[in-house]
Amino acid sequence: MLSTDTWLKIVCSMLINAILFGVGIVAVLMIPAFSDNLKVWIPVVVLLSFAIAPLLAGVVARRMRLRNWGKKQWQAGDVISG
Repeated sequence: MLSTDTWLKIVCSMLINAILFGVGIVAVLMIPAFSDNLKVWIPVVVLLSFAIAPLLAGVVARRMRLRNWGKKQWQAGDVISG
């Protein structure tokens, strides 16, 4: 059975992958310089989104568990949440 942290990282990775792919594909399709080589740029966007998503998912999954760090630390927050 997988741990909660692993499940959070998997779910976050899928969501982040979808966002990165969407942003990348819109950028590739909107920029005229890329329209000549769509056969090259679309696979690049797919590969980059798959490569970057797990790295960002580790950061996001840790932030999702912030409430479990203890009452005092949770109330104090961090740099992002204030």
